[in-house]
Amino acid sequence: MNWRVSFLLAALVSPCSPIAATQAEEPQAARQQGPMLAPPTPREVNIHITALQNGQQIEVGVNQRFAIELVGTASAGYRWTPAQMPAFIVRAGEAGGPTIAAQNQPGYAGGNDWQVTMFAATGPGAGEIVMEEERPWETNQPPAHVFRVTIVAR
Repeated sequence: MNWRVSFLLAALVSPCSPIAATQAEEPQAARQQGPMLAPPTPREVNIHITALQNGQQIEVGVNQRFAIELVGTASAGYRWTPAQMPAFIVRAGEAGGPTIAAQNQPGYAGGNDWQVTMFAATGPGAGEIVMEEERPWETNQPPAHVFRVTIVAR
């Protein structure tokens, strides 16, 4: 079998989703320039949803703030934004910051960044939050990455 066909088949049957593969590669790249920094999520938020929970179901309390913490590439114009939210969920803030300490040094350009979106459940219910990473001005392009999580509020 041709090596190109083998490579293509391996890529097609890979169990990793594009977002999981992208997010899994980030820490290794960051380790080469230093340890990965924690997301800049406020301390009072105690439910942290990460890229590793893509496609999962998360339970939250009514009126409890929770955060979706994703690595993005704002330096290239990409932003994670909610594309879909259930009616019982409201946005409750945003935070962003560097993923590695080197990004705080003068002259450092580019790189990835933490993009944290906080939410709160205003009542009980179950529904999916869909986050899309895209450039706002590219209205005719599909999102670069999609993240989905089902929220169950009790």
